Amino acid sequence: MNKEDIKLLPKAELHCHLDGSLSKVFFKEVLGREPLDSELTVGDNCKSLTEYLEKFNLPLSCLTTRENFKQAGLDFIRQASEENVKYIEVRFSPILSTNETLSTRDTIEGLIEGLRLGKEKYNVDSNIIICAMRHLSVEQNKVMFKEAREYLGNGVCAVDLAGDENSTRVIDFSELFNYARNLEFPITIHAGECGRTDEIIHAIDLGARRIGHGIAAYKNQDLMKMVARKGIGFELCPISNLQTKAVKSMSEYPLQTFLQNNMFVSINTDNRTVSNTDLTKELMFIQRNYGVTDEQIIKIIKNTIETAFCDDNIKDKFIKSL
Repeated sequence: MNKEDIKLLPKAELHCHLDGSLSKVFFKEVLGREPLDSELTVGDNCKSLTEYLEKFNLPLSCLTTRENFKQAGLDFIRQASEENVKYIEVRFSPILSTNETLSTRDTIEGLIEGLRLGKEKYNVDSNIIICAMRHLSVEQNKVMFKEAREYLGNGVCAVDLAGDENSTRVIDFSELFNYARNLEFPITIHAGECGRTDEIIHAIDLGARRIGHGIAAYKNQDLMKMVARKGIGFELCPISNLQTKAVKSMSEYPLQTFLQNNMFVSINTDNRTVSNTDLTKELMFIQRNYGVTDEQIIKIIKNTIETAFCDDNIKDKFIKSL
């Protein structure tokens, strides 16, 4: 497939952070100026995940009112619609934006409103994933999950654990995800992005039905067989994974290894603005660099919708469009 074929293909995305995916159109509306690329985007010379995460400072400074969250949601869906994404899950951490005048509920309701407006205007279905943060306490994250619970099935579809994987271990959040399971949240967890296979195993033990990144799984054949057997989704973000040095070189990226082991791989952007990418670019990237066939691209898109945290009506509608 060429670029236009891929762009026109109905697509779905599961791993995309709101604060890393806001367009210059949004920033100009909020800030009254268009930010420099250097304020928002990393280049090929990015040295680590820690450096990558520094690009979130400006976006977070703009997500401080309910109205801005609404505008962010609409901006997010507009971008998705431009490349024929039909379903997308957007993740964010309300607690990073709350202040004296903005509650967790305000952030979620503002974003839901923006996504709803985007659905009306662009016909893109969406859901929200609430991210616990590794640098915050279990108790702080539990309070956020409790407040988000009332929106489960009404805009919110799951919870996640995000942040610098080098700073903590997944097992440190056992209490949090036991709590999340009691609240009946579906779970995805960032794990194995920085080389540790045990992080992926702990995430699965805590109930994760999907793994964010999970690059390290290629080191463990038994683990790859297990996740394939259980149908656990792996949310790969190729361009971001290379920028954050999740692998040392492009040749080490395990995409074909995962596909050959029948793992439920999805391809995602992670952060559209920070990584200067979109889903069309990601799919072209893997086709050009990893010998991914047209048939494998269709399989990846089917994997994506099969492992999505959405209802069967959305899945059926998507499969028919594909």
